[in-house]
Amino acid sequence: MSESVYKIIELVATSKTSWEEAVKTAVESAGKSLRDLRVAEVPQLDVKIEDGKVVAYRARIKLSFKYEA
Repeated sequence: MSESVYKIIELVATSKTSWEEAVKTAVESAGKSLRDLRVAEVPQLDVKIEDGKVVAYRARIKLSFKYEA
């Protein structure tokens, strides 16, 4: 088995409907420019509030992908 190295980046994405949709948006967006995505960790979820109402769901994710030097 060969050894591998992975890089981790942090992304923040938003959705008007759910945290799950925000995570999906971040992963799919990153997948357009990064290859070999491996794992997405979601360490933080929050919401944007306006006039006492939730208007957006935000997910901060840590995304790993294979590092090629």
